[in-house]
Amino acid sequence: MLLAALCALSLVAWTYLALAHGRFWLCDQRLDGRAPPPAAWPRVVAVVPARDEADLLPETLRSLLEQDYPGELAIVLVDDESRDGSAEIAERLRREHPNGSRLHVVRTEARPPGWVGKMWALRTGVAAAEKADLAPAWWLFTDADVAHAADNLRRLVAKGEAERLDLVSLMVRLHMGRAWHAFLVPAFVYFFQKLYPFARINDPRARTAGAAGGCVLLRPEALAQAGGIEALRAEVIDDCALGRAVKRSGGRLWIGLSTSERSIRPYTGIADVWNMVARSAFTQLRHSLAIVAGTALGLALLYLLPPLALATLPLHRDVAAAALGAGAWLLQAATFAPTLALYERRAVWGLALPVAGALYLGMTIDSARRHLRDEGATWKGRAGAGRG
Repeated sequence: MLLAALCALSLVAWTYLALAHGRFWLCDQRLDGRAPPPAAWPRVVAVVPARDEADLLPETLRSLLEQDYPGELAIVLVDDESRDGSAEIAERLRREHPNGSRLHVVRTEARPPGWVGKMWALRTGVAAAEKADLAPAWWLFTDADVAHAADNLRRLVAKGEAERLDLVSLMVRLHMGRAWHAFLVPAFVYFFQKLYPFARINDPRARTAGAAGGCVLLRPEALAQAGGIEALRAEVIDDCALGRAVKRSGGRLWIGLSTSERSIRPYTGIADVWNMVARSAFTQLRHSLAIVAGTALGLALLYLLPPLALATLPLHRDVAAAALGAGAWLLQAATFAPTLALYERRAVWGLALPVAGALYLGMTIDSARRHLRDEGATWKGRAGAGRG
């Protein structure tokens, strides 16, 4: 009876998630490009923090230089102590590309104590733009591994202006690759949407807030009202912290999924995805072992118990428990199907979601272990706030 009760609880939880958790699994928040153009296209300044990105910048920087944006666009590439010639690659593009006058290349100074590397790079880029008297109507914060469709900025600005938004963000399509990460990357996107249901983020009446750091269009006034980059200097999960700060200060947010804007950084094995999650999971759980324990129990109840109850029917002989477990398993697979379709994977892969749940549980526990051993979070191979 205990097993059946637990399986029933899992099925009830999945029913709630499917029907009442902000439509997180439908993948229906998209930048469709139907917003009307503004009467005058405002100036945009893109800030791109880059640390050891020489292999990716020829494609990603070129995608920014070749935006078909009708207004004025400036791009500030911030080289953050790269050791692979990233700045030199950017300088060559600036000289050789027909739109090279859009590009400005700057380098960070020594990072002050208490600053996460990426935030210091963004602060450097913002300061350089202000010093050059560029005075944007919008900032575009984008990662150095993101390649943009030629009309991306035009669609972002049109939506932001038409709907009077303060922050417009896209979760870009991640590089899926092959083997394990071809499955774990869609699972990561699915879990992110479950943690931060996009429809709730986009609802000004809801408290849920967040953003996707690979592509963020932000009004300078909203950034200032939220405390500026300085208020985020120690944030490891900087994009979601930015979204919270903007929404708490009265700003309006919109976040959606993209297929035309994509990260070209390849994931070469399970270790890459593992490290990406373990870098920030303990921070997401407020550095609380109690919350880690609760999360572990919740993940086990949601993802592991249903298939185990069905698979071990010959041992426990509880038909009701097996049936309830099968129902919960099928329901979780069904909610995973739209994200799998987004990444052009067959829906049958949804049945493997318990495997992803078990792996992400391991990543979460490992994240706590790393922080307790003072290994902490890193960005581009460098320790987080307050470290070198």
